[in-house]
Parts: sequence; C-alpha cells; structure tokens
Amino acid sequence: MTSSPPALTRIRVGSAPDSWGVWFPDDPLQTPWDRFLDEVAECGYEWIELGPYGYLPTDPGRLAEETAKRGLRVSAGTVFTGLHHGPAVWADTWEHVSRVAALTRDMGADHLVVIPAFWRDDKTGAVLEDRELTAEGWRELAGQTERLGREVRDRFGLRIVVHPHADTHIDTQANVARFLDATDPELVSLCLDTGHYAYCGGDSVAAIEEFGERIGYLHLKQVDPRVLAEVVAEQVPFGPAVARGVMCEPPSGVPALEPVLAAAQRLGVDLFAIVEQDMYPCPPDRPLPIARRTRAYLRSCGTR
Repeated sequence: MTSSPPALTRIRVGSAPDSWGVWFPDDPLQTPWDRFLDEVAECGYEWIELGPYGYLPTDPGRLAEETAKRGLRVSAGTVFTGLHHGPAVWADTWEHVSRVAALTRDMGADHLVVIPAFWRDDKTGAVLEDRELTAEGWRELAGQTERLGREVRDRFGLRIVVHPHADTHIDTQANVARFLDATDPELVSLCLDTGHYAYCGGDSVAAIEEFGERIGYLHLKQVDPRVLAEVVAEQVPFGPAVARGVMCEPPSGVPALEPVLAAAQRLGVDLFAIVEQDMYPCPPDRPLPIARRTRAYLRSCGTR
C-alpha cells in the first residue's frame, strides 16, 4: 500500500490565462475572458493571475464581481519590462506598471510578477539586442529593478517577484544568481518558473535550496525534453518553440513537480504556485480537459 504525500499546507495553487492559451490582451485565437473564468473555476481552482493587462476587465468593481461570483481570487498581476536600458525607459515602464499595480492592489493581491525584456522577438526570431548583457547593463538592470520594487511597494503595497524567462537576460542558473547577488532582498524577490528554468538548463529543486530566502512565488510548468532538445539545437525562438509543444501537460515532462513542491513546502513560508502551461495558440476546447487533469495531478502531489 502506497502512502499519500505529505500535505502541502504552505502552498496555494492556482492557474492563469496562460494555461488557456492567452498571451495578449485581445486576440481572436484566444479563449474569451468569461469562458476562462468559468472554466478555471470549474476545475476547482480558487486563485488566478490577471494575465495580459486588458484581457480581464480592468474596472476593479466589475472584475471583483466577476471573480467573486465564481469563487475566484487574484494572486498577482504581471508586467513586462526592459529595465536594463536604464532611466531612459523608466517613464514608459512606470506608465504600464502603475496601471497593472493599481488593479492588482484593488483586487486584494500582494504580488506583481515582473518579466524581463526578450533579447530576440518571440515570433519572428529577429535578434533585438545582444544575448549577453554588458556590465553596465547588469548594473542598470539591478538598480532599476530595485527602484521598481521600492516604488511598487511604497505606492501600491505590492512586492515584485522577478520571473526568469527563456530568451531574456535572466534565464540560466548563473544569470539568476548574478541578478540576485546584485539586488536587495528587501526589494526584489524571485518568481521561480519551473518550466522556464528547465528550458534554460536549471534545476528547480536546487534553485529552491540555493535561493530559498529570495523565492516569493512559483509558476508550475513542465517542458518536453525531446522538443526542448530540438528547439535548442535549432535555436528556435521561444514563441515558435511553444507552438511546437515544448511546454507540456504534467506529469509527462520535466521537472517532476512533486519534489519541487516538497522543497517549496520545506521553506516554511506561504507560497503561491500558479500553473502556467504555455500553449499559444490553441483550439478553444483544448485547455479545460488539461486543466482538470492538472488540478487532479496537483492534488495527488499533496496540494489542497
């Protein structure tokens, strides 16, 4: 007789528009926002992220009504930044961040997921800038991210969690470590995305053990090792790699999520673990069955 895994009492699981094939505020290929809310609630999730700003209603009163009637709550908003470019991009960055942060705060959430800029276009593969940052670029990235963390905390009461991401400058274990070493733990935490970290050659359990005090949030996803080997060998950009199915339904890929969740539980802090299975574009009937199976799988790992 097999024993059940220990209850993951510190882990709050949820899902996100990304798991329904949503990458943009408005796109005819995407699931309509009301269908997303209906289906994520039907799967038994309580927590969601906002997704791209403008996908879900941006009026906080309306969004609060729509989520409450489905038993849903918001865990975080997401912003996209190019802070390594320095003060020149601050005004435009803050205009975007402040809108998302205000809605995130008004929905009762505490976290803002910060995604760095891509060094190559995720659709065309066009190289936008050097893959490696200069020393000056690293200084600007660290300093401007700290500034963002301070402003978001002071003005909106939120904590930023920076998301290492494929095709950005914060990707591999070495670059994540360099970024964390250069930033103030009081201002900057990490959103560890298990799929992106594996995509870039990292070990999520080792990351939780190495960077434990900096981890403030989790994204759960897996990569298909066979597809990953192909896209790395062919230098395929992230967007087309997703279209090939590089991010796959758990538990069929890597990393195994049960050890990741167990390691996160051992940190002894409350953490969100939000499912994100990148699959843009996808047919509208595809996400719901996957989400049902994923929710059941996460329960088998010990989540509530």
